[in-house]
Amino acid sequence: MTDDDDTGRLALTRRTTLGAAGAALGSLVLGGTAVAQQGGGPGGARRFRVTVTNLTGGQPFTPPAVAVHQPSVELFSVGEPANEAVTQVAENGNLDPLLSLVEETDEIRGAGVFTSDGSPTPLVPEADPGETGLPYVGSVEVSADASATHCSFVSMLIATNDGFVGLDTVSLPEAVNASHTHYAASYDAGTEENTESFDHIVPPAQFLVDPDRELGEAPAGGSTTNNDALDEDGVVTPHPGIEGDNDLDADVYDWTDPAAVVHVERIA
Repeated sequence: MTDDDDTGRLALTRRTTLGAAGAALGSLVLGGTAVAQQGGGPGGARRFRVTVTNLTGGQPFTPPAVAVHQPSVELFSVGEPANEAVTQVAENGNLDPLLSLVEETDEIRGAGVFTSDGSPTPLVPEADPGETGLPYVGSVEVSADASATHCSFVSMLIATNDGFVGLDTVSLPEAVNASHTHYAASYDAGTEENTESFDHIVPPAQFLVDPDRELGEAPAGGSTTNNDALDEDGVVTPHPGIEGDNDLDADVYDWTDPAAVVHVERIA
């Protein structure tokens, strides 16, 4: 086998592994991008396109999740404890509790998760330092009635213990073709110690950014479930970034805020 053949084999294995990792991190089987649509209320259905761009140099995002809702909904708040939905996204990349929150909360009028080729898909930094072939920009389209005047967005910062990037309760544009642009900061959920150890972080953190780590093999260690021994009883705070004291090299995985730009457009 030639060196070129080796490269092709590793790239195929990497892409196959990353595709499976993306679906696992999404933790949902979705039809299109829709998680929930509740567009039949007063004022008829309005349609919005929410486009998320990863601005970091070293942090992949889990598939961006977007909700459009009434102004009373608060997905997260700095200085307050993270709810279960945000905790599960921030620690494990698990969207199931967020889906349950959408289904159980009438004030949330529509929601969606970014997919590519029918599967929930992570967003990597624009330079794609892990040579993943994954996108750095993703759009979600959602419909809702006129009572939905605000939107929120959340994604896990994959190579962290309990970090996430998000927007909470920002206004939706009123007119068709009008748009708003928001810069999203990074946050620490305050629910797990920042050990920066691969043993305590979801497994794809080991190869979504760093191309030198076992390109053709699944990562060793890591977890997609809560570790009670690392629990913190904290609150949501601005994320301190990567210190580089353990497995996470700050030169590879650190970032500066804003972590994302979110463009919200009313398209119909």
